[in-house]
Amino acid sequence: MNIKAFDLHCDTALELLGQDLRPIHALRKNGGHIDLTRGAALEGYAQCFALFTTPDMEKWMGRPATAVFDAMLENLTRELEYNGDLICQARTPRQIRDNQKAGKLSAVLTIEGPAGFGFDPARLEELWNRGFRITTLTWNEKNPLAGSHVTGGGLTDQGREYIREAQRLGMVIDVSHISDEAFWDIMKVTEKPVIASHSNSRAVCGVSRNLTDDMFRAISETGGTVGQNLYTQFLGEKDVTVDTVCDHIFHFLEMDPQGSHISLGGDLDGCETLPAGFGGIQNYPDLADRLRSRGLSTELVEKIFWENALGVLERCQG
Repeated sequence: MNIKAFDLHCDTALELLGQDLRPIHALRKNGGHIDLTRGAALEGYAQCFALFTTPDMEKWMGRPATAVFDAMLENLTRELEYNGDLICQARTPRQIRDNQKAGKLSAVLTIEGPAGFGFDPARLEELWNRGFRITTLTWNEKNPLAGSHVTGGGLTDQGREYIREAQRLGMVIDVSHISDEAFWDIMKVTEKPVIASHSNSRAVCGVSRNLTDDMFRAISETGGTVGQNLYTQFLGEKDVTVDTVCDHIFHFLEMDPQGSHISLGGDLDGCETLPAGFGGIQNYPDLADRLRSRGLSTELVEKIFWENALGVLERCQG
């Protein structure tokens, strides 16, 4: 079945740039996991484009995180403007719905690791005005805001300030990559829905990047959602297929029978390996078909693929 797909996380913004931060790929058509040509073949497509930075950027790329962040934003903005016949930046859920009705794709800007602006809560209003709508607090490092799933460590006072300011603006807090301690600290202070944009079930695949059942329930209680990650490292140990992705979804459905808190968050263009049978966004209809063949209704699949992510944005911005 063709279907609308709203994906809460990709790393395409960095993938479009080379080591020297000059463009090496085009968003319209490329050999990665995501391009606009394939997106336009879907019934509707909204993509959250994460601007990923970490303090280790200088070591990896020879450029400070601030320079990488600015280069990604400049290049992605240019790509969206150049391809305005196919895609529009969306700042509100209404714009995403209107774009889909008009036959256009939607791009939503998000933050993965606030190193690119110095972890500064005072910068969030500026970034909100540029269109950023979702933010993590960390990547795999411990930073001035919180500990990560790699390092451990809870939420700091600066992290609490960051959450307050983000939620005041309407920006969604994303707990993917966070430590267990910081996760529960966030649950104590959040006043709006929280998401895990690209995380799976720890009960199905026991890695620290995934969520325990209690974490999934806690996110659901905030009115948030969990985006299903397609990176095989977070799906299973071997022989990972589209069915493995379905296994994670069905496990979450045991706690959420209405499927109101499950979404897509493929981590595409940030994955070294994908499930057998999945090569990019062109295969989202295949995942939808497999879920239906395993007993999910078309209505429920459409909630998971489209409506749930939109609903979180509506509740956070409303």
